[in-house]
Amino acid sequence: MIVLGINAWHADASAALLIDGELAAAIEEERLTRVKHAAGFPTLAIHECLRIAGVAPRSIDHIAISRDPRAHALQRIAANLRKDFRSMLSRAANAGRLLDLPAAVAAALQIPKDGLRARLHTVEHHRSHMASAYFVSPFTEAAVLSVDGLGDYCSAMWGTGSGNQLQVNGWVPFPHSLGFFYTAFTQLLGFPNYGDEYKVMGLSALGAPRMQEAVRRVVSVRDDGQIRLNLDYFIHHTHGDAMTWDAGEPRVGTLYSDRMEAEFGPARGRQDELLERHRDLAASVQTVLQECVLKLLRIVQKQSGQKAVCMAGGVALNCVANGMIREHTGFEDVYVQPAAADSGTALGAALYVQHQTLRQPRRFVMDRVSYGSEWTNQQIEEELRRAGAVWHRHDDDELIHRTARQIADGNVTGWFQGRMEFGPRALGNRSILADPRRGDMKDILNLRIKHREPFRPFCPSILAEAASEYFEQDYPSPFMVMAYAIRPEKRAQVPAITHADGTGRLQMVTETASPRYYRLIRAFADLTGVPILLNTSFNENEPIVATPAQAIDCFLRTHMDVLVIGNCLLQKSENTDARQARAVHAG
Repeated sequence: MIVLGINAWHADASAALLIDGELAAAIEEERLTRVKHAAGFPTLAIHECLRIAGVAPRSIDHIAISRDPRAHALQRIAANLRKDFRSMLSRAANAGRLLDLPAAVAAALQIPKDGLRARLHTVEHHRSHMASAYFVSPFTEAAVLSVDGLGDYCSAMWGTGSGNQLQVNGWVPFPHSLGFFYTAFTQLLGFPNYGDEYKVMGLSALGAPRMQEAVRRVVSVRDDGQIRLNLDYFIHHTHGDAMTWDAGEPRVGTLYSDRMEAEFGPARGRQDELLERHRDLAASVQTVLQECVLKLLRIVQKQSGQKAVCMAGGVALNCVANGMIREHTGFEDVYVQPAAADSGTALGAALYVQHQTLRQPRRFVMDRVSYGSEWTNQQIEEELRRAGAVWHRHDDDELIHRTARQIADGNVTGWFQGRMEFGPRALGNRSILADPRRGDMKDILNLRIKHREPFRPFCPSILAEAASEYFEQDYPSPFMVMAYAIRPEKRAQVPAITHADGTGRLQMVTETASPRYYRLIRAFADLTGVPILLNTSFNENEPIVATPAQAIDCFLRTHMDVLVIGNCLLQKSENTDARQARAVHAG
């Protein structure tokens, strides 16, 4: 049985393909359009998933979309009556696309509408999130929580999973939203783009939560789990949230009211200096978010009686809060969906149909994220020749040894291997790697390669068996969605991955899940005594590179020193001609 899941006409459009209950492919549309958080319909992602799996469009049995226009109908009506006319029309037009979903799917698959054999399913947004987390977790029973900005007029949902079924026990209706709370302050702090919330999380480590009492007046969680915003600080419930989900980068209108500026200071311009009050406000907002998430989790744990929890939704990517769950709630086991944001709902919708609707047994645990495109060495070398590059091909052992040596010598190294990751994190297949022992490496990467704010942290990839030596927690964290405190005596040894608050957002690497990446870290440890690499996504203010051509281009146009792509190793010093040719062509 073949089930195609899609997230469409929403941010982070994506597709995922299940074959007999196993995940065969999953891809975000942004990787193919090169537009960050691309919305619209995931036509390219659908085609790439089918190509990877070798599936013909007419072979698809079921197609699930992670939206349900019938869900929470009363909330939709009430919310739209409060909004201005333009916002009502925008939302209505977006929802109206679902009425002719068969035509959109048939067009994407390039088949006639009457040739569409698959049965179509609409799956409510947060049920898709919940399914994406629980059905691929290692647990046979667990509490399940989804928290984000808004989806199908709901901002949070929780319940329990048992076997191959989910039960919903509670949900939070529009306009109250922990996601909107965090986004509003993200905008106030001068980060207006969709998905900028992680910048506030990073900035929060540089401040003190001096404003937390004032921020607590903005949002709260009641004892029944209901999230409540003080709506005097917001305008999304009256003016609309002005979100646009057309093809291209999604846009979010201003969410906060004049009262928020009056109480917390004027909105910072994007290019304005970051002042102490901005850092303190970020710390206060992060502190209050943590309090709310942990209180909600304690309520969910008490209601469910479970000791394990599965989480998804954009708020579930707040790794600082995630790292506190086991210490501050009754949960002993935690699984956070690695594609927790809306791209993961494509997978969740497919899983919901597979298990909840069709009652098929669960087939796999998602212990890795490499479900995207892959390239052969022959294809890679063709692209290198096309770029006029100079490279050296090595067998596996020599490649690992030489790459580890390059990183230990201080060279910033692009690492393009195997299948592309699904979700927002580069976990050792589409990564830029560097030496975590270098105190200046954060500035080198932020200024020379990533061209981003200097306060942004970089993450450690560590051999799983060495985690307890460097971190105060060693509960499995394979997806870089947990922040743990680095042991004080180790911080000076790895300054490049130690954030201002003494934590690191770590990825524990196992030989089973990432064999080549594991071998590289092991080789680096043999050379240096440190079983950690600094790992950041392979990109420069763009979606993570998806193809060899994009990796080569990023290598040539930035100040990266080395590129290791497949079994080929390139050094910048040997590629000045290719770099100049690329610059002339780009100009």
